Amino acid sequence: MKTLLLFLLGATAVIIILANLGPMILLAVSLLVSYYAVKKFVLADTVGQKVLWGIAILIGLSISLANLPALIGVASFIVLYYTYKKWKKDKQASNYLDDELFTDTGKESWMN
Repeated sequence: MKTLLLFLLGATAVIIILANLGPMILLAVSLLVSYYAVKKFVLADTVGQKVLWGIAILIGLSISLANLPALIGVASFIVLYYTYKKWKKDKQASNYLDDELFTDTGKESWMN
């Protein structure tokens, strides 16, 4: 039952990520523009250049903050990551238990 729920959660997260892939690409581009503008803002010499790069920073940040579907896609990507980690952890634990059941640990000597 736990495996089924993890599978359904992962499948739902993948569907949400695929549905919001376009806005997520736009989010990445707007964050890249903002990053570039911040770097240029720091290196600018005159007040006019700083004002223009400041406006570019505000435009890039406003595009990225107004992009709600992309934020939902990023959140579902985080959910998918933690679901995968939990799935992998459960699988390793079950493999460990299976190996422990079928191996002789040497602690019991029933053939004395």
